[in-house]
Amino acid sequence: MLPGSIHMSGEALSGAEVKGVCEGLVGGTVRLLSLRGCHLSDRDFARLCQGVSQSSSLVQLNLNLGIVSSGARVQQLAQGLHANRSLQSLFLHGNPLTDTGLALLNPALAVHPSLVSLDLGDCMLGDEGISLICGLLPPDGAKPGLRELTLSANPSVTCSGWARLAIAVAHSSQIRTLNLDYNPLGDHIASMLAVCVASSRTLEVLDLEGTGLTNQSAQILLDMVQNYPTPLKTIILSENNISVDLQQKIADLLSEGEEEDEGEGQEMDRPVREKATKPGPAFHRVLLASSLGDSLLAETEM
Repeated sequence: MLPGSIHMSGEALSGAEVKGVCEGLVGGTVRLLSLRGCHLSDRDFARLCQGVSQSSSLVQLNLNLGIVSSGARVQQLAQGLHANRSLQSLFLHGNPLTDTGLALLNPALAVHPSLVSLDLGDCMLGDEGISLICGLLPPDGAKPGLRELTLSANPSVTCSGWARLAIAVAHSSQIRTLNLDYNPLGDHIASMLAVCVASSRTLEVLDLEGTGLTNQSAQILLDMVQNYPTPLKTIILSENNISVDLQQKIADLLSEGEEEDEGEGQEMDRPVREKATKPGPAFHRVLLASSLGDSLLAETEM
């Protein structure tokens, strides 16, 4: 049997169903596992993490929307990730991790040999959590690190935390997509991000939707795109107080650069991720996309 995918959303899983999932993980028949918003007992969650630890086929794991709901579950997930070697994409959007929970996960994330995409949106993170994440974006010459990072809707992060992240992104050897939508960044932090984008040799997508920007920061981004060649292909600026004219000018310039690069290499596919329509766990929509690396099935929310 070829490795396949399991998609469940908002369901209460029985012990028998979890047992079947675990058998697929251990037997190498599950490549993508999405249990977003599902309910399962603490015992079954521990069994699931044990299955993740023994899987050699699992590439993408989606535990979005409240599944990792306690410190005990965070610790169990960390143990499962520490033993796993195959996982490439981990989605934990909408779980109340806080900085404390991320500190428990971080040792396993930092040593994982294959992880390239991480979604920690709406996880109640602060500056301490951002400091840990910066360690997953090593500078040139270190291990590859993350290619896609989602930190949507973490409003407790301060200017200092975002500045630290901007420095890490500027020196990251691999980061290609950075999703910061629905954080109260404002023009000051956006200006810092423009500097990091101009310094990065790999960043292709920057999502700043609903981050409190005005024409002031948009003009800085426009100047950056006009005057400093970067790999950037997309800046998402919707739901900000930015004129349509400025947004169009930025989009046109990025489109010109993308046309020039056409044929030089295939753009890396983006994985499925939750995208908050406003801060808070109750408001989410799914961004349809394909996975990093090998092609995986996309998830849609009915």
